[in-house]
Amino acid sequence: QVQLVESGGGLVQPGGSLNVSCVGSGTIFKVFTMGWYSQAPGKERELVATINSDGSTNYADSVKGRFTISRDSANNAVNLQMNSLKPEDTAVYYCYAFISVVPDVDGMDYWGKGTLVTVSS
Repeated sequence: QVQLVESGGGLVQPGGSLNVSCVGSGTIFKVFTMGWYSQAPGKERELVATINSDGSTNYADSVKGRFTISRDSANNAVNLQMNSLKPEDTAVYYCYAFISVVPDVDGMDYWGKGTLVTVSS
C-alpha cells in the first residue's frame, strides 16, 4: 500500500511565502513523476508543477517564476516552495506521484489527501 502525506499548508498573507511537502511511504519500487495539483473551491483540480525522475520540471503558466518544485528521490519526497503568493492561489494542494510498486509492472497514479493553502489578508 502506498501513501502520500502532505504537510505545510496554512494561512499566509498576499505576497508571502509558504512551503508544502509530501512524503511517499509503503511498498515502492520506483517513483517516476511527482508533483502538485491544486483545487480551488468550485473548480476542477489542475496542475501546479511536476518533476520527473531525471529532474526535469513542468509548471503551470500561472505559477512560473513564483513556485519552485524540488525532489528528494532517496526519500520519495517532493517539495513546493511558493513565493509571491496571491489570493487566487488559495486552494487545496494535492501531492501526486506515478509509482511502480513491483518491477516490470506499469506504474499507477497515487494522490495525497491534500493540504489547504489560504492566501488572505
